[in-house]
Amino acid sequence: MKIVPVILCGGSGTRLWPMSRGGYPKQYLKLTGELTLVQQTARRLHDVEHVAAPIVVTNNEQRFLVAEQLRQIGVQPSAIVLEPAGRNTAPAIAVAAQLATRDGQDALLLVLPSDHVILNERVYAELVQAASAVAADGHLVTFGIEPTSAHTGYGYIRAGAALSSQSGAHAVDAFVEKPDAQTAERFLSDGGYYWNSGMFMLKASTYLAELTRHAPDIAETSALALDDAKCDNDFIRLDASAFMRCPNVSVDYAVMEKTDRAAVIAAADLGWNDIGSWSALAEIADTDDAGNAVIGDVLAEGVTNSYVRAEHRMVAAIGLDNVVIVETADAVLVAHRDRAQDVKKIVERLNASGRHESVTHRRVVRPWGSYEGIDQGDRFQVKRIVVNPAAQLSLQMHHHRAEHWIVVKGTAIVTNGDNEIILSENQSTYIPLGVTHRLRNPGRIPLELIEVQSGSYLGEDDIVRFEDTYGRVGNN
Repeated sequence: MKIVPVILCGGSGTRLWPMSRGGYPKQYLKLTGELTLVQQTARRLHDVEHVAAPIVVTNNEQRFLVAEQLRQIGVQPSAIVLEPAGRNTAPAIAVAAQLATRDGQDALLLVLPSDHVILNERVYAELVQAASAVAADGHLVTFGIEPTSAHTGYGYIRAGAALSSQSGAHAVDAFVEKPDAQTAERFLSDGGYYWNSGMFMLKASTYLAELTRHAPDIAETSALALDDAKCDNDFIRLDASAFMRCPNVSVDYAVMEKTDRAAVIAAADLGWNDIGSWSALAEIADTDDAGNAVIGDVLAEGVTNSYVRAEHRMVAAIGLDNVVIVETADAVLVAHRDRAQDVKKIVERLNASGRHESVTHRRVVRPWGSYEGIDQGDRFQVKRIVVNPAAQLSLQMHHHRAEHWIVVKGTAIVTNGDNEIILSENQSTYIPLGVTHRLRNPGRIPLELIEVQSGSYLGEDDIVRFEDTYGRVGNN
């Protein structure tokens, strides 16, 4: 039976702020190597037998991010499903199960969060194969992690009777909410308790049957959302009216805690980490003799047991112990490692005050490339724009601003009203307010230019699109 990976790409971007943001959560970041976390999730499937192309579940805002990052590593998903709103894991898996069985054949779903780290990929492949045999027998398998500490940030699974001496799987006796420290210590000493990783192996037909039995409203509304979905280039847009009626419920709560088919299979040396905080990331980072994990241009003097990361500028730290320092282009986090979980409180305050730093970086990724704010003042702002080879922006106009474009690298084809001109390095053009325009890169190298905007209003919502390669219309 084929194994269909289901990669879940949600996330609010709060736990690893300021690198992770609402519009750019942690799965799209290179936190532990040369690949982003979602790329690592897809790449480690290469060693698993009988694996089909993955189904990716994400949202409208992140669709081009995940598509481009998978393209970079040569992974072509069988589908990229766009949720109109987050409804947790039970509906997302239901849609994937229905999609995977549309050809009339059953499938095993390997459900994977896109933002976890797994260091031992050989053990991972062996664990997936063992879980597939258990799931093929009609069990809903969750992957448990052998605890290495009395962690209070994870839910736990209590294992029951062994299902098979060969598989290493056990029936699930109970799912346990995140415990207090004393309870976690008892779990560790008693044994038979595992961290709940959020990874699953499920036969699609079994999951749908159990979902219909225990959460029929989710089964019904998710099926309607897929039946009435619209295809948009490489994406499947779920019907919003149906999907919005779906309860916002996790697969654990909707099915796993109620079914008599739940099983757990665990490994002691998987090297798993969900990177739920900067402290968790520091635990798996390489450290120096002083216990410091140092990334980027960092000068540390008398610093111990700390995580210091510089993304854009030099960071100097003196006389500190057990801290986290993370520098980005527009925000810097300084926290005690024991309080790193509280970064979400900072994000809540940013959201409450309407500040953009909780949602976007100074460099904003677009399907055609990126733009980055360099300077701004009263009635002007300056941006650095990068357009990917063979990509183009939408045909558009602005009501409140004019733009000056100066090419600093590559070649640009510019539509400026009724005219089309070619610009090379050190050449420029002026786009008057209200004039329809477009920018295209005809070359094989990225096009880079400096844009100077001037006008009474410079917000990103002052844009009217007439034509767009990427299916965006109006001012969306």
